[in-house]
Amino acid sequence: MGLYEWALARRHRRHPGRAPQRVAVILTERDLLEPGAYATLRELLEWAFRYDATQVIVMISVLDEAVIDALRRGIDRLEAPHPITVRGPTDRASISGPIQVNIGLGGRREFTTAVRKIAEAVAAGELDPASISAADIESNLVFTDEPDLLIKTGAERLSDFMIWQSVYSELHFTDVNWRDLRLRDYLRAVLDYQNRHRRFGS
Repeated sequence: MGLYEWALARRHRRHPGRAPQRVAVILTERDLLEPGAYATLRELLEWAFRYDATQVIVMISVLDEAVIDALRRGIDRLEAPHPITVRGPTDRASISGPIQVNIGLGGRREFTTAVRKIAEAVAAGELDPASISAADIESNLVFTDEPDLLIKTGAERLSDFMIWQSVYSELHFTDVNWRDLRLRDYLRAVLDYQNRHRRFGS
């Protein structure tokens, strides 16, 4: 750790604001095709848990579904500080665990599937339409946890992920490309979060 990173870490530790416990990062398949990309991911996971996160959600945007198997193999080989659970476009079972990875399951598809399950329950007489609540939608999502902090590298554009879950998340955009991400960039994101006053839509 360099002097600048040490100073940022010290500011984080002394900051009165709460650090994010659930951190999400949005990547693209292109990010993970870069040399050293998985090493960066391993480091990010280590940084997150070192600086008070209890859960990390990695969302990988996929344009060509033919690369999903290769991306999953790369994730499976990753040496991580905690167990990793992975879901893809065809998965329907909800996910849990300290490290959750989404490979190509877009938010619109996930939300549409959740609504379809609710409609089927109504049609079967298992659910009263008048009683449908946000909890019913959440219980039918694959990714049910809501991140405190969502980090996007490379550009100020969100992909089709976590449409429901990220409504109240704090967003942090950095123009640093994924392959160049350093500890200082992660600590800046954490400090940015700690400096904010979360309103949760109010």
